[in-house]
Amino acid sequence: MEVSPDDLEAHLLTARKAAQQAGEILMRYLHEGVEIRSKADSGEGAYDLVSDADLHAEQQIAKVLREATPGYELLGEETLDGAADAEHLWVIDPLDGTNNYAHRLPHFAVSIAYYRNGKPLVGLVYNPARQDWYSAIAGGGAFHNGERVQVNAAQQLSQVLIGCGFYYDRGAMMRSTLAAIADLFETHIHGIRRFGTASLDLCQVGAGHFGGFFEYQLSPWDFAAGRLFVEEAGGRVTTAGGEELPMAKTSLVASNGQLHDAIVEITKRHWQG
Repeated sequence: MEVSPDDLEAHLLTARKAAQQAGEILMRYLHEGVEIRSKADSGEGAYDLVSDADLHAEQQIAKVLREATPGYELLGEETLDGAADAEHLWVIDPLDGTNNYAHRLPHFAVSIAYYRNGKPLVGLVYNPARQDWYSAIAGGGAFHNGERVQVNAAQQLSQVLIGCGFYYDRGAMMRSTLAAIADLFETHIHGIRRFGTASLDLCQVGAGHFGGFFEYQLSPWDFAAGRLFVEEAGGRVTTAGGEELPMAKTSLVASNGQLHDAIVEITKRHWQG
């Protein structure tokens, strides 16, 4: 049985309600003070941060979604372990950009997506510090604060900014990212931007600000909503090797479509996958 457009609109409204409440929690913690902890005492986890704000926000999102869509599975960064291939699945990042949040940079987001049988149908990314809303419904386009947006029309890498992200690894993956950046600079791109919030970086591709974005390791909750936003804005999203994006931990390249092969040629060269 297909999900109707009305159903998808209802799911988007549900996601918006959940994101709004989660955003209020994040902002309250930010103003009142929040303890940030690392997820491990050493190694790459030392840079992977978590706070009570993440956990509280995720709990509130889960509460709203379960009340509105009983029986749906939930997959999230902190405590939710729904199956990635479930018939009905919400994919949740309650706080994307925790490092920014920890340092009080107002560039972080709540990301919520609805997938059916592994396919993205609804995506919502919300920056509560800026009151910025990015939303997409499959077949319905991509919107920023209610206005429809599209990827840019650049046909050459020399016409664009490129966004990138670094995973917590400070070894081979970091060096691969730096090598790819160096090769991108050789194509005379306008510059590299690293803002530290993958969901919002993807939205910058969809809104036409970036010609492309890449990162060598992301989890499904990092890209679930932003991926649909890019695609509905007319762009393309694959792995760093140009393969179909899985609903699993993966590398990722997003672009305006026109530049995709040129970016993948570089990211694939240095990909450790």
